[in-house]
Amino acid sequence: MCSIMGWCSPAADRSLFDAGFQETVSRGPDMSRVLETPDGILGFHRLAIMGLTDEGMQPFGLDGDAVVCNGELYGFEQMKAQLSGEYAFQSDSDCEILLPLWRTYGTKMFSMLDAEFACIIYDAKSHDFIAARDPIGIRPLYYGYDSHGSIVFASEPKNLTGICSHIKPFPPGYFYRDGFFVQYCNISGVPAICTDDVETACRNIREKLIAGVRKRLVSDAKVGFLLSGGLDSSLVCAIAAKYSDKPIRTFAIGMDVDAIDLKYARQVAEFIGSEHTEVIITKEDVLQALPDVVHLLGTYDITTIRASIGMYLVCKAIHEQTDIRVLLTGEISDELFGYKYTDFAPDANAFQLESEKRIRELHMYDVLRADRCISVNSLEARVPFGDLDFVKYVMSLDPAIKMNVYGKGKYLLRHAFEGDWLPEEILWREKAAFSDAVGHSMVDDLKEYAEGCYTDAEFAEKREQYAHAKPFTKESLLYRELFERSYAGQSDMIADFWMPNRSWKGCDVDDPSARVLSNYGDSGK
Repeated sequence: MCSIMGWCSPAADRSLFDAGFQETVSRGPDMSRVLETPDGILGFHRLAIMGLTDEGMQPFGLDGDAVVCNGELYGFEQMKAQLSGEYAFQSDSDCEILLPLWRTYGTKMFSMLDAEFACIIYDAKSHDFIAARDPIGIRPLYYGYDSHGSIVFASEPKNLTGICSHIKPFPPGYFYRDGFFVQYCNISGVPAICTDDVETACRNIREKLIAGVRKRLVSDAKVGFLLSGGLDSSLVCAIAAKYSDKPIRTFAIGMDVDAIDLKYARQVAEFIGSEHTEVIITKEDVLQALPDVVHLLGTYDITTIRASIGMYLVCKAIHEQTDIRVLLTGEISDELFGYKYTDFAPDANAFQLESEKRIRELHMYDVLRADRCISVNSLEARVPFGDLDFVKYVMSLDPAIKMNVYGKGKYLLRHAFEGDWLPEEILWREKAAFSDAVGHSMVDDLKEYAEGCYTDAEFAEKREQYAHAKPFTKESLLYRELFERSYAGQSDMIADFWMPNRSWKGCDVDDPSARVLSNYGDSGK
């Protein structure tokens, strides 16, 4: 990961900029640079992944123009070759192509990128700043306005808290120019339903996911893999192992008393021949990490915080004990193929609408979790299930064949990889949510701790001070109070609590864990 920031005003305060920008130096600890232009300030903290030499340092400049980008641009070599007749490139960095693209195509460039990115471009000729974010929002970008009404962009909210009174997430799939946000890609929208039958769909799912993994293996820095033992991360690891010329490195985490997934992760690691590491954590580790996790996340959402603790701690161990810099993860599969609760969708249209909603909001939940837990430990996240071609295809499939009408959730994904990819019991294993799979005791410990923080009367009184996303359990109140310490009054950066669709029969629950659903079954075994 890297960190970017841009204060788009000739009156920008350099000392305030520096103080805010320093908050995310862990995203890019290798080198930092700040560029003052006649019209504002750009900053870049670098984590070197592609083009490891100093020539790959940003901001990149071209005849007075400048750009900062936190991103990976897949297939950039072809674009670079097409542009090289007119532009002389100085580095092996993928992001160096952005200014030539801007000069050649203008804002049309953003829809041309196969990338996960957030960028800020300074156009010296027009004295203008342009910003953009990838269609899913895998790379973070936020914005706000200073006291004079000038816009400020940054990778994380904590960069902006001393400059802007109100902070918002930059909408994924949009670019900003001349005071307006313009959508260039609606990744959740489906122009036309694809009528591929089940076998054709499964073949395409397999081929497109393999392609999504393989392009994310390309790195000048060392690559590792988070392996929970669940279907999604196991498939990413299995594909990577098959297409790597040496054993991949996998990492799993679990509680010391009841880690559900460790044995399954170990089984997958043995099957694919990975070099496997287990990280064991305790109740004390969980409770000690909680305030830091809420601060680094910038959320009060229950399920995001629960799932982040294990992820943060395993990434911390990877950072401290290895020289790995890139991690592939299994996020974004659930939004495409279904959760446990989407088994209760009343019809295919409802299933599709729920999927579209989850994809639109991903940047506030699972994607946010993966980004922050990984980047705060000076690592880069890559998410193969978020490959744009893959997402567009799966979203376009007839929702009637994506629903659980097979007696097994995520049937298309499982069927697509039947064969020698994974052990059968892993491929067809019931899903357990990551926060539960780390160990049921972890969630129980958090809830017990929260119960001890407030009497019933205190809870009833304190929750009433929040109009937006009102806490509804003592656990949610605890998280909200921790959030407000760092991000007072900024709760609408997150739309609401991530919860099952409570309007569906069987989903009207008071806890986001799949454990409370009637169809949880063997997921926790």
